[in-house]
Order: sequence, then structure tokens, then C-alpha cells
Amino acid sequence: MKLRTAKIIYWTGIVLTSLWFGTSGICELTKNALVWDITLQLGYPAHFIYILGVAKLAGVAVLLTPNRLLRLKEWVFAGVFFDIIFAFFSKLSVLGFAATTDAIVAFIMVSVTYIMFRKLYTAPTHALATA
Repeated sequence: MKLRTAKIIYWTGIVLTSLWFGTSGICELTKNALVWDITLQLGYPAHFIYILGVAKLAGVAVLLTPNRLLRLKEWVFAGVFFDIIFAFFSKLSVLGFAATTDAIVAFIMVSVTYIMFRKLYTAPTHALATA
């Protein structure tokens, strides 16, 4: 795959992921029923919803920072994957499989974005060789 194509896929994924999780974070912080009521229905406490909203917005800020904070971006991707996995299994157990569609789509979108991230920003191997 060409570098230009990888960059286009990566940045498209970053923008879509940022829109998705940024919107969700704002909805959590403003008690928007779109997210708030479902999250309460899944059994999560209100204080957790606020923390999740702040974490999502902080993660979006990191993801949108070009060519910097690469190690922190790894952590953001991990957090996003945890969020998606917890959402999937929470919805599956409480609301049923039909309610998990958004988590499945998010998982695929973020997976492709992360794969492009790893293609563009390979981990340095020289640090391991000198240890």
C-alpha cells in the first residue's frame, strides 16, 4: 500500500473516530438522552459517565494532534477499544444483539484506523537491540 493511501485512510479514520467519540463525550457531559439514558440503562453509575466523557474528549484532542504524542495515541487507541468492547458486551447482555450494531461498526472503523497508524508510525526496534 502506498504511503499516500495509508495517510488518507488514517486521517479519514481519525476524523470519523474523533467525530464519533467527541460527540459521545459531549453527550455524556451534557446529559444528552442519546447517550446518557442508554448508559444508565446498561447499569453504569452517573459519575462514571462524566469521567468517560472527559476521557473521550481528551482522547480526541490527542488523536487530532498530527505527528506528535505517538505513545499517548497508543493509549488512546487502547482506551477506545476498551470502550467499544465494554459497550458491545453491555448492550449484548442488557439490550440484545440488535443494539450492538454501533459497537461493531466502531470496532471495524477503529481497527482499520489503528492498522494504518501502525503502518505510518512503526515502533522503533533499535531500543530493544541496545537493551
